[in-house]
Amino acid sequence: MLRAGVVAVQGDVTEHAAAIRRAAEAHGEDVEVVEIRQAGSVPDCDVLLLPGGESTAISRLLAREGIDAEIREHVADGKTVLATCAGLIVASRDANDDRVDTLDLLDVSVDRNAFGRQVDSFEAPLDVVGLDEPFPAVFIRAPAIDEVGDGVDVLAEWDGRPVAVRDGPVVGTAFHPELTNDSRIHDLAFFEETAVEA
Repeated sequence: MLRAGVVAVQGDVTEHAAAIRRAAEAHGEDVEVVEIRQAGSVPDCDVLLLPGGESTAISRLLAREGIDAEIREHVADGKTVLATCAGLIVASRDANDDRVDTLDLLDVSVDRNAFGRQVDSFEAPLDVVGLDEPFPAVFIRAPAIDEVGDGVDVLAEWDGRPVAVRDGPVVGTAFHPELTNDSRIHDLAFFEETAVEA
């Protein structure tokens, strides 16, 4: 039984829970999804999802509840995290905003709201390393990645800028993969090794 924790201080919690369930089912895996709102739950999780929302609020709540240290330890143990949109900002090394206390899980710097405001939201067919067909990426007040560290793999770019990366066990996307019925990004983050073995 895979235990998946969705950090639920803010953001698309139910959508991420549904996506990880679809991805697990496709691999014949049983999954238990838990919503994480306070410290103590992360150590029992096999994988974590860090959803979008408002990055300053998310980082503040993670620190206040003591969840931030548990997430860092989760990654230090080699366990997987999928961080999307504001989750990518919080997971980064540098958010270029002093109001965001980043987790320093992804060796990238981020430009918040790089693709504009809410009214500038858009969907784009995105070529993603590891996927056979383009992914229908939904960008909402989306960040972009400015700088990528040496050990970081760029999985996708849009308009010449990285929008999906992998740094060890952490996958970050500037878009919202949970807002589609396509669970391939969750599959890529959590079940890629299983797929390769199969």
